[in-house]
Amino acid sequence: MKTLCIVTAAIEAGAGIALLGFPSAVVALLVGAPLESSAGLTVARVGGAGLLALGLACWLARNDTRSHAGRGLVAAILLYNIAAVAILAYAGIGLRQHGMALWPAVALHALMAVWCAAAMKRNLS
Repeated sequence: MKTLCIVTAAIEAGAGIALLGFPSAVVALLVGAPLESSAGLTVARVGGAGLLALGLACWLARNDTRSHAGRGLVAAILLYNIAAVAILAYAGIGLRQHGMALWPAVALHALMAVWCAAAMKRNLS
């Protein structure tokens, strides 16, 4: 689970920094349309701050994955990845949005969800 936390920290902190600094460009890569309202930019930046916080939590917990808190963090990462897959896949299929990074992001979150589930199962055994 240590490697999972390190990889998650890098991915989510990077995504968070990108959303904080360039929210419209990140959203355009995901769904094919830039953010144009100040409200959308604000919400995207709040999401970026949340991802940066998740990355920081993963980094700080990387050596403490066997504790209840460490397992709770991995469970939260699993939930986040499942939700990200569902939301992004719905954007692509249901809303017919398309950006260059949409399906790679769906695949990445799906792989991370599988990794989280496998790590949790190993840790409980």
